[in-house]
Amino acid sequence: MGTYAFDYNRRKSCATIRLKKRGLEVVCREDVFLKMVKNSLPTSPFEKKGNVVLLLLLPSLILIFGLLIYPLIYSFYISLLDFNLTRPGVAPFTGLNNYVRALSDDLFLSSCLRTIYFSVVTVCTEIVLGVAIALLLKQKFRGRGIVRGLAILPWALPTVVNGIMWKWIYNANYGALNALLFNLGLISEYQVWLGEPMRALHLVMLANIWKETPVGVLMILATLEGIPEELYEASRVDGANTWQRFRYITLPLIKPMIGILFLIKIIWAVREFDLIYIVTRGGPGGGTTVLSYLAYLNSFKFFKMGYGSAIAYFLIALVMVIGIPYIIAITRSQGGLFE
Repeated sequence: MGTYAFDYNRRKSCATIRLKKRGLEVVCREDVFLKMVKNSLPTSPFEKKGNVVLLLLLPSLILIFGLLIYPLIYSFYISLLDFNLTRPGVAPFTGLNNYVRALSDDLFLSSCLRTIYFSVVTVCTEIVLGVAIALLLKQKFRGRGIVRGLAILPWALPTVVNGIMWKWIYNANYGALNALLFNLGLISEYQVWLGEPMRALHLVMLANIWKETPVGVLMILATLEGIPEELYEASRVDGANTWQRFRYITLPLIKPMIGILFLIKIIWAVREFDLIYIVTRGGPGGGTTVLSYLAYLNSFKFFKMGYGSAIAYFLIALVMVIGIPYIIAITRSQGGLFE
């Protein structure tokens, strides 16, 4: 770089550096000189902020790619093949044939309608019950803390335990539901509750509602606790009744949480599998077969991996068809989903 000398200029009140190189003399401020020296030194690639961020994110990115992105890409590739595990090594490319086949399959179409019915009814019921129960638990009464703790128990149960419990309740020979109704005189003999397709579907929906409603209660109750009490006190002074306070204060303030809750629950409901597998195994007569269970049957029971993957992608499309319009509606009405 050459020789340099340090000088302090009292008039300019700044330190300067005199650089002499190849007969030339350059005067610059000390801070500028130090910056020049620092930029000329070799730096480690990890000293740059962007590289550090990338290095810290790399493990998470690897996991996301390995556990989410790659399986999605590979399953879509399988859906384009005639991939059957009973014919190892033989998987001819068939393009969109599996998707066309699904659209012409009566079992697929009925399962699709059943999935929509199951999801919409259970989610709407869970949200309505969640709001009602949360409003009750918001009130002050003796033992409120204990009741709030008990309200979350159904959701805390593992799905397998929940499914086995409801399977015992619906049992035709020794089920608790038959015993209760018989002792109350409401039925004259034990019923086969899971013997009819539509009744079995509604009973599975009841079990799902019982388990998933506490999630809505918990989230909406947390939102209610954040509403200032002064708003209700001011409305009482203005003469607002209970319904008006709910309509003009409570409902607008909990609407964003209801929107988020709807999206979460619709995804959970559309992919419901565990409860159906344990309680009914898709029966009777396919009456409780939804898309997730149909994808399981074709993939792991009939070993038609290509066709099962295509059904799984129809399941993803169904979630998007239901969820995206709702997101757009909430965003337009409130200026943003999370505002």
